Amino acid sequence: MQQYEGTILSGESFDPIQGRVIVEDGRIESIERTETTSSDIILPTFVNAHTHLGDSVAKEAAVGLSLEEAVAPPDSLKHRRLRGADRKELVTAMRRSLRFMEQTGTAACLDFRESGVEGARALREASQELDIDPFIFGSEESSVLDVADGFGASGANDDDFTRQRAAALEAGVPFAIHAGEPDATDIHPAIELDPDLLIHMVHAEQDHLERVADRSIPVAVCPRANTVLDVGKPPIRELVDHTTVGLGTDNVMLNSPSMFREMAYTAKEFDVTAREVLRMATTAGADIVGLDCGVIEPGRRGAFTILDGASDNLAGVVDPVRAVVRRATERDVKRVVV
Repeated sequence: MQQYEGTILSGESFDPIQGRVIVEDGRIESIERTETTSSDIILPTFVNAHTHLGDSVAKEAAVGLSLEEAVAPPDSLKHRRLRGADRKELVTAMRRSLRFMEQTGTAACLDFRESGVEGARALREASQELDIDPFIFGSEESSVLDVADGFGASGANDDDFTRQRAAALEAGVPFAIHAGEPDATDIHPAIELDPDLLIHMVHAEQDHLERVADRSIPVAVCPRANTVLDVGKPPIRELVDHTTVGLGTDNVMLNSPSMFREMAYTAKEFDVTAREVLRMATTAGADIVGLDCGVIEPGRRGAFTILDGASDNLAGVVDPVRAVVRRATERDVKRVVV
């Protein structure tokens, strides 16, 4: 049995509780209110709702390019760099990004992995012996589902993904697709595929929002990447009002996979509360693919991040939820328990 004391951001509302978390056999046994001298802040581990780890081989290479030039298949800078990287280089680069996320409080990421079966296998190899679980959305042919956890489509305007959607349904795994990043033209076709997850939705309009709400389709937003690519800002307030919204960092070549940076940017640039942002970064991503993490409550997996509340950055905070979302950084991480 292990116990961890401090200010606990408990449950799906992240209510700050002074006390201790009791963990036994990897699961949360109880949360006890009690006086404590610990200044630690204990929050759920992050679930990064959208990443592209493969382009870790070309960090910052595409900054300043358009969406088409930077990341669009099949001949963008990203895809040329991926084709030019050998397997060892690719696995090493992805492992470094995974290790960074692991060390900074991310327990899982929902990754769109390029290069079909071999791409999915490379990510499996990269994650070996690490305490972070990539949920792999494989690409290209339906056969990738023999290796991946789901299928990730580039966009409804890029190809006909009807066959892959059917294969995901037959296999009982999620199907996700990019939509509404450069413009709104691919949103309706994406929704018609009845996906389990939509990515970006930067240009979502009211009728799109209503259809997403009617079908209970969750959305992953990546506001920093959208800003770097100059495609606009997603309507996060409206999306949160209509469906489950997860927060992702997107392409490693454009931004570090830092959930602290993503949260701070989102909280300061969009009309959402700190609690909503923290939910997007933790509980929502876990719920989208059915992971048993992202919330601290009895019966759940004992997965949380402990911040040093006495650090020069966090000492004296009045609102711990707001401080975690808007102020905390990787340097404040004291320990990650998974």
